[in-house]
Amino acid sequence: MKFRIGEKEVGDGCPAFIVAEIGLNHNGDVEIAKKLIDAARDAGADAVKFQKRHPRTCTPKDQWDNMRDTPWGYISYIDYREKIEFGPHEYNEIASYCYRYRFPWFCSFWDVPSLKQMMNAYPLPAIKIPSAMLTNTKLLELARFEGKPIILSTGMSTITEIRRAIETLYDEMAKPPPLAILHCTSSYPCPLEELNLRVLDTWSRIPKLNRFVLGYSGHEPGLAPTLAAVALGAKIIERHITLDRAMFGSDQAASLEPTGFRRLVKDVRAIELALGDGIKKVYPSEEKIKEKLRGA
Repeated sequence: MKFRIGEKEVGDGCPAFIVAEIGLNHNGDVEIAKKLIDAARDAGADAVKFQKRHPRTCTPKDQWDNMRDTPWGYISYIDYREKIEFGPHEYNEIASYCYRYRFPWFCSFWDVPSLKQMMNAYPLPAIKIPSAMLTNTKLLELARFEGKPIILSTGMSTITEIRRAIETLYDEMAKPPPLAILHCTSSYPCPLEELNLRVLDTWSRIPKLNRFVLGYSGHEPGLAPTLAAVALGAKIIERHITLDRAMFGSDQAASLEPTGFRRLVKDVRAIELALGDGIKKVYPSEEKIKEKLRGA
């Protein structure tokens, strides 16, 4: 499968599409968000992604009154969730900023109203369904009728749950949307022994899964596992980006700082060049050495 996000093709025969996940690492500050967009662009990412939710819809009520130390003081958890959530004013600024540079941006959606609101307001090039919402049938059903590529993360999910989500998104549609499935383990940061990257190889041999674009959403420290995922065939790569891993926020420690993200993109592109086409051959650079060492 192959489809487009913005001006770039994604899928078979294409370079890995690298998404810088800003998520909530902006901590409710649109100026931090702009700096993260700049960092992603400078690093060579192909797009940035935010998260959109209505906190009072998505946050379990038994957690609302839990108190938490935050940059805004000692406040309830629901007040904290609302302070870090961007609304129309902030997303209008983000849209203008990204459009100025023709740089794609889109969102993970955590509830039906958020998806409706954002898709009506902005020409987003893709829809992300986060791992936590993989079993949210109403959200999946709404997403599939938008006609945009859907990227589905699969953390915390069994293969049965993943198949059901695919059936909801894809199987009954006369014209199904393009679909990408991202292997993911939802721990922040994720221990190396729980990444299980061989899942990508397993999926590539399952007919019901290998017809889709396969990718990887990583929350591990460092770069090596993500690079290994590219070598295993991941065509979409998603990693969180932050200005400083010591900043306040639950995702910061599992994120890459600008220098690390730049290195990630550089190394992904190097691996893609090194993988080649799989056909054994004698290269022109070897001819003189061959003649010298073999006399032929």
